[in-house]
Amino acid sequence: MNIKKICCIGAGYVGGPTMAVIAQKCPHITVTVVDINESRIDAWNSQNLADLPVFEPGLDDIVKEARGRNLFFSIDVDKAIAEADMIFISVNTPTKTYGKGKGMAADLKYIELCARQIAKVSQSDKIVVEKSTLPVRTASAIRSILDNTGNGVHYQILSNPEFLAEGTAVQDLLFPDRVLIGGDNATDEGKKAISDLVDIYANWVPRDKILTTNVWSSELSKLTANAFLAQRVSSINAMSEICENTGADINEVAKAIGMDSRIGPKFLKASVGFGGSCFQKDILNLVYIAKSYGLNQVADYWEQVILMNNHQKQRFSDNIVSTLYNTVSGKKITFLGWAFKKDTNDTRESAAIMVADNLLNEQAEISVYDPKVNAEKIYADMDYLNTRSSDENRRLITVHDNPSQACEDSHGIAILTEWDEFIDYDWGNIYESMNKPAFVFDGRGILNKKTLEDIGFVYYKIGSGE
Repeated sequence: MNIKKICCIGAGYVGGPTMAVIAQKCPHITVTVVDINESRIDAWNSQNLADLPVFEPGLDDIVKEARGRNLFFSIDVDKAIAEADMIFISVNTPTKTYGKGKGMAADLKYIELCARQIAKVSQSDKIVVEKSTLPVRTASAIRSILDNTGNGVHYQILSNPEFLAEGTAVQDLLFPDRVLIGGDNATDEGKKAISDLVDIYANWVPRDKILTTNVWSSELSKLTANAFLAQRVSSINAMSEICENTGADINEVAKAIGMDSRIGPKFLKASVGFGGSCFQKDILNLVYIAKSYGLNQVADYWEQVILMNNHQKQRFSDNIVSTLYNTVSGKKITFLGWAFKKDTNDTRESAAIMVADNLLNEQAEISVYDPKVNAEKIYADMDYLNTRSSDENRRLITVHDNPSQACEDSHGIAILTEWDEFIDYDWGNIYESMNKPAFVFDGRGILNKKTLEDIGFVYYKIGSGE
């Protein structure tokens, strides 16, 4: 099959950027991204590139170049499916909130709906590519749905998991460590489908970085990669607590062990805990898979990574309460940062959400500033917890467009996201505007301890026992 038209179902954090890069690098292929969320599609089509629904450095320039040429965003899902030679499924696979596997298993209802819509609409042979993160052997369920429609259309199912880090997604797409493609490498048709997808990526990715496997290995590799990365974060965070109690400094420890070539320096930055759409969801999925096969020791091992991450968030908020004389009732606490990491507007599983919930339970009043996250999203994150009423969240949380206003009359500032701009603030002026003693709780370890203490702050940095 000569791939001339690609359809991607799902215009979110993965589908939008991935298809934008494919369209830029493959001007001979028409790429259409579809979604049933009309407001999201409108945002992708906005003439004001600042309104794109996904913020990633460099993404706006790529969209500007390709959109209208061979990159299109549409709500006409059926038309795009019918015309496509290759269909990427890039919809959400959240953790189940109901029934069997609640709180652990991946909810595949959106995947199944996609498969059924593809089967209903298709009149010609298709290559269907799993882009969403999925449990092992999901491809067999997709194939079962597609192959039992009785309309004579033939499908090949490929797994092509994304390995994008939010904040660097564009660079990860342009210069990937590897591209992983899993397919039916036991048949000529399967090999041809794999080759077709390899040829697309080969327009800009060196072929020695394009790895092909069977479908099951590809599906499991995504979960495993995220589990290993999250494990490193929880491991260094566990050591940060030991550092605080022994007088060691976690940054010095991380540098020492990171110089070991067997370990390396990446993902050894202690923080208030990991967030994002993947780590927790994928590990819980892995735990559920292990338990479903009776592998309870394996499940317990990986579940501890999540438990450690939750503990790190809890102890950070507990430290704020204990430092502020064991009460934050009626006190203003300023959050600098709400996104789960810098250079993204994604707040899913952000540490700020749990820390805020803990402090609100202690009757604190929270003031928030984040350069890329708006008030609507912050309130939605808190409302989703169902811990208190929507009105109460809006009464207790104030969102600011100006960091100085957010800090004014505050008793303490908590650094929850490692935005670069926080380092360059006029901390002297911020100190003067705060209640005294003025506290800074640096959950990302980005500020200079001596500088802040010389100004007059009482400064706490996660992982520092000094």
